Amino acid sequence: MDVKVNRVYKDRLFRLIFSSKEELLALYNAVRGTQYKDAEALEITTLDDVLYMGMKNDLSFLLDDVLNLYEHQSTYCPNMPLRGVFYLADIYRKYVDASGGDLYGSRRLMLPLPQYLVFYNGTAQLPDRMVLKLSESYYLPEGLAAEPSLECSALMLNINLGHNRELMDNCRKLWEYAVFVERIRERLAAGEQLEDAVKQAVDICMKEGVLADILRTQRAEVEELMWAEFNEERFIAKEKEYSWEDGNKAGKVKGRAESILEILEELGTVPEELRRRLLEETDLQRLKNWLKEAIKAASIEDFAENMDK
Repeated sequence: MDVKVNRVYKDRLFRLIFSSKEELLALYNAVRGTQYKDAEALEITTLDDVLYMGMKNDLSFLLDDVLNLYEHQSTYCPNMPLRGVFYLADIYRKYVDASGGDLYGSRRLMLPLPQYLVFYNGTAQLPDRMVLKLSESYYLPEGLAAEPSLECSALMLNINLGHNRELMDNCRKLWEYAVFVERIRERLAAGEQLEDAVKQAVDICMKEGVLADILRTQRAEVEELMWAEFNEERFIAKEKEYSWEDGNKAGKVKGRAESILEILEELGTVPEELRRRLLEETDLQRLKNWLKEAIKAASIEDFAENMDK
C-alpha cells in the first residue's frame, strides 16, 4: 500500500490504514456483517477540504447505494452529528450535480442511504456503542410542542482494545490499530516521553506482527502521525483546562503560555529564550495561535522557527 502523507493537513493513522480499498472493504464487511469481495466496487468520496482541528473527515464511500461516512476521533466530541450534517450535505450536493439531477424539478431525487459512523479511541470511559443525535443540541423553547425539521445521527463505536470484540475479530487491521495505540499508552504510562514511547511502540509492534506492513515501509510517517494525534489530545485537554471565556485576561494569557510549555517540555528541552518569550507574551490571540501550531510542528526547533509565520 503506497499512501503518501498529506503535508498540508495533518492526517491520521486510521485514515492511512483504511485508504486502501481492500482494508476499507474489510472494515465495511465487519461493520455491516457482509461478505463483499470486490474492493473496486467502492467509490471513494472523501472530502479533502473539510477541516476540524487541522484534520479532514476521515473516510466516506458509496457501496450498493449506501453512503458511508466514517470518522475517527481520539477525543469525545458531542458535535459529531452537526459535523455530519455539513459533510453529508456537501457529499449529496456533489452527488446530485454529478448525476444531473434537477433539484427544482417535479421528479423526486433518490439519494443513497446515509450511514454515519464514528470510530472512537480516546481515553474517556465510554460504552461500546453510542448514538449521538443532532436533535440533542437543539434549544427547547418552553411550551413549544414541535418535532425538529432536521435530524442527523452518528453511531459512535469504541475501538479501544477490549471493546467491540466481535467487530475487532472480524477486522484484523482495526484490532492491530487498537493494539498499536495501546502500546503507546502503556509506554506513556510508564513515564516515557511521547517521542520515545512512539518509537518503542513501533519496535514492539513490528516484532509482534502488528501493522508490520505499514510500519516497515512508512515508519517515519507513522511516528509523525501519532506524535500529532497524541498532541491533539493534549491540546483539547488544555483548551478545557484554560477556558477563553472564564477568568481575567492575565490569567488566561498565563494559562495558555503554560499549556504550550507543558506540551513542548514533554518533547524535549525548551530553550530558555523560547520559554521566556512564551511567558512574557501578552497577546491572547497570538498565544492561542501558537498553541495550535505547537501540536503541528515536527520539533521544538521547527515550532520556534515558524511561530511568527
